[in-house]
Parts: sequence; C-alpha cells; structure tokens
Amino acid sequence: MLLDQLLNPDPAALAAFLNLHLQGRTGLLQVACEAEITYHGRAMSLAQAGEYLLLVKPDGSVQVHGPRGVKPVNWQPGTDSLHAAVEDGVCVLTARRSRPDEVLRVLFVAPGVAQALGVRAEGEFLLDGTEAQLQEVLARAPHLIEEGLTVLDRELLVGVGGIDLYARDAAGRYVIVELKRGRAGQEAVHQLGRYVDAVRTQLGGQVAVRGILAAPAVTAPARTRLHGAGLEFVEVRHLHLPQDEPLQAALFA
Repeated sequence: MLLDQLLNPDPAALAAFLNLHLQGRTGLLQVACEAEITYHGRAMSLAQAGEYLLLVKPDGSVQVHGPRGVKPVNWQPGTDSLHAAVEDGVCVLTARRSRPDEVLRVLFVAPGVAQALGVRAEGEFLLDGTEAQLQEVLARAPHLIEEGLTVLDRELLVGVGGIDLYARDAAGRYVIVELKRGRAGQEAVHQLGRYVDAVRTQLGGQVAVRGILAAPAVTAPARTRLHGAGLEFVEVRHLHLPQDEPLQAALFA
C-alpha cells in the first residue's frame, strides 16, 4: 500500500517527489501540510494559510481537505496537467484544466508528510442479492456458467461441507460449482478444491470431476492457484433482480 514517503521535506525534495509520482498516475498521492490554495477559473478564491490534506488520485482529480467537514475546501474533478515546481523558495503544485479554463495552485508553506500509496483501481464488486439468490438463478439457468451444464443438486452435503451447485457437463463429467458474490480469494479456491477431492473420493478415482469457481472477480494469487490445481473460473459480473432478468457470464480459461 505505502510505496514511498517523505517526512518534513524541503521544497526541492517535495517537488521532485510529486513530479516523480505524478508521471504515471498509478497511485494516490497525499500531502499533510500547512498551505495556501488559490483558484482561478469560473470564479476566484483564496484559502488562507492553514493545515490541509491534499489528495491527488490516479485519474488526475485533486482535492484539498480542511480539518473539518466532508467537503473539500478546493478541488478539481479532472486535470489536463499537474506539475510541481519551486517558486520563491516554496514548493507549488499547479493543476490545470482547459475545459473550462481553471487553475488550482497549492503553495506548500510547511509540508509535514508526503506519501505515495498503491491503491487498486478495481473496487470490491458485489453482485446484487444474496449468494442464495445467485445460487437459485444459476441453478435455473446453468447455461450462464457453461453451455450444456445440467444441475443435479444444490447444497449437496459431502464430508467437508455443502456444494453450491452439483452438476454434469455436456461430456457427462461431474462439475462442482462454488459461488461467491464478491472477489474470490485463495480460501474460495481451497474450498472448491476440497469439494472436488471429496466427490472424486466418493465416486472413485477414475471418474472425471471438474471444479468451477463462479464470482465477479478473482485475485491474482487465487487465479494462479486455480490453474495449478486444474480448476476453472467463470466471471459473473451482473445479477439483476427480479430474477427473470438476465445474468451475464463470461468464461476465462
């Protein structure tokens, strides 16, 4: 999460730090500081020197927060250019927009801490409804997981727990489906693997049993573990309720 940090930086060090991390716009920058803020554009404003928290997000938006309230004292929803420079012995961050023509300048009178944070672009996506509703919809429409899939049972109890969907594919192989409403991690892969192993043991080692993890997304370590275990992932991004509306699913090899 924390990529880089400066404590009580001098103006030149702060300008170099900001410009370095502004180049790729791959993370979030924040500076806790005493500063002055000026704005020129559709209106004109000046914030007197005070203690502020500056945030620059990867999309180029800028927010300057005071010590109270949830609304920034100044902000730019999007910028065409961001650049820091030392002017008269003070580090100044200039944020410009061309449409409309706006300029926001932050004069860092006394910067306390500057941080570059690695923040994932994707948020935690959750499907509408509960896992039980997701299970019900996919049990009625298993082709959204895979064409030719036939559901044999739901919540089938095996020695290590209850299988969400117990099915058979078009080739006659048994399929274990584990469902998650949010981004699935390694624990979900471990759980699916235990179900697959339990069913293989019960049916006999020569019977083909597949395992599919169905979720909106999967973490990179979990995807690696899936491939290593010979398991599969189906991305389910939309679950609309009421349940007669369509689900969308896409299979990722």
